[in-house]
Amino acid sequence: MLIIAGSLSVDPAARDDYLSACRDTIAQARAAAGCLDFLLAADPLDAGRIHVYERWESAEQLEAFRGSGPSDEQSAAILGADVRRYLIASVEAP
Repeated sequence: MLIIAGSLSVDPAARDDYLSACRDTIAQARAAAGCLDFLLAADPLDAGRIHVYERWESAEQLEAFRGSGPSDEQSAAILGADVRRYLIASVEAP
């Protein structure tokens, strides 16, 4: 299993439009084979920050979904990114 987590920086005035434009991508990811969770969410304190959280069964399934990555328009709107891939060896109930 792997988790993709971090944040994106966008123009605060454009954040809501960016997230609205991502709705179809989020729905497609959640329906994709191997996707256990996929979320882009507005930070409640920082108007220019978007939280990224994805959980996938395998790197192969993630890559099959991701393909060439975000659209040119989405890429242009991202001013900065701090997103990491975490490889999970085991999962335990709390």
